[in-house]
Amino acid sequence: MLNIIWVCFFLVAFAVACVQFACGDTEVFGRMIDSTFDMSKLAVMDIALPLIGVMTLWLGILHVGERAGAVRVLSRLVGPFFGKLFPEIPKGHPATGQMLMNFSANMLGLDNAATPLGLKAMHSLQELNPKKDTASNAQIMFLVLNTSSLMIIPVSIMAQRAILGAANPTDVFLPILFATYVSTLTGLIVVAVKQKINLFHKTVVGWIGGITLLLGLLVWLFSTLNREEMNVVSRVAGSGILLLLIVGFMAGGVYKRVNVFDAFIDGAKEGFQVMIKIIPYLVAMLVGIGLFRASGAMDYLLDGLSWGFQSLGLNTDFTGALPVAFMKPLSGSGARAMMVEAMTTYGPDSFVGRLSCLFQGAADTTFYVVALYFGAVGIKRTRYAIGAGLLADLAGVIAAILLAYLFFA
Repeated sequence: MLNIIWVCFFLVAFAVACVQFACGDTEVFGRMIDSTFDMSKLAVMDIALPLIGVMTLWLGILHVGERAGAVRVLSRLVGPFFGKLFPEIPKGHPATGQMLMNFSANMLGLDNAATPLGLKAMHSLQELNPKKDTASNAQIMFLVLNTSSLMIIPVSIMAQRAILGAANPTDVFLPILFATYVSTLTGLIVVAVKQKINLFHKTVVGWIGGITLLLGLLVWLFSTLNREEMNVVSRVAGSGILLLLIVGFMAGGVYKRVNVFDAFIDGAKEGFQVMIKIIPYLVAMLVGIGLFRASGAMDYLLDGLSWGFQSLGLNTDFTGALPVAFMKPLSGSGARAMMVEAMTTYGPDSFVGRLSCLFQGAADTTFYVVALYFGAVGIKRTRYAIGAGLLADLAGVIAAILLAYLFFA
């Protein structure tokens, strides 16, 4: 699947570029070549190298937590629920706790912490994988839940709205929460149906119901706060939980009489090795995405969709924000740039400006996450992981459009 999509990026981009050239755009091939260099540099200099330090830090801290037994405690805590969603994982396996920490970091908007935790979890799942070049059921479920990216506190989006002068930067909080919940639930259902997992088991229903109730309480809590209070609570909660995690792991290591420093070093050594494996996958995927954009194929796609919606007599107010929706599965930085461009062009408090924020928060960078996580463990056959992830993204996009009309039209 990944091979087909990657080749299609190149073939479609070249075909569109030929059309552009025939129509008089003599610079199109130059832009595409420049894009290959820019995306290669982005993959290595702006993503891989900075991530080496973060990976080194967090894999070291996580190794301390494993030695201290914290990961086993987390595994027992969510074991009954994860046991139904990930039946391949043995009871009490470290991967369960690692996945929980990754999901928690994602929900709090702590991207720098979520990535190394997720990569560690993927490595643990790979140890259980009998076919090392093919994604296992557990790896697919984990990746799709990761790409659907349930986010409770969209701090970066609200901060960007504040920078651009939005009257109420936090007014997108509730719709983003609802949209990303729809995306996550869709991804869970799609993979569960494919893997024949019983979602009506009382344990699964209880956990999903409990999570839904918790989200409802958080919505109520944040609805009682003004903009400044919400930003403060978001920052304090995210940073505080992260710091508590670090201190807790260190304290647990001391209590268990673990050599904390040596444990940290042993885990930190994995950071550099993991990133070296990831770089080729990142370069390949980002170059393909860059060519698709530089050729003008993305513009043709958006224009065609706008024409189609108009032909059906539908309201097309939302089409101005669609570049963010289409770019998000391909590139997080690209989608963020398009979100800023939409708010700058239309205004942060416009319908398009707000909807672009909803698209940014509704899902994650599916192709990037696939290249990053599967590339780290050498997975070449992704099976239905990309398809399920894109379906979750689509559900998030549709939910975001409906919620935008409900809240802001």
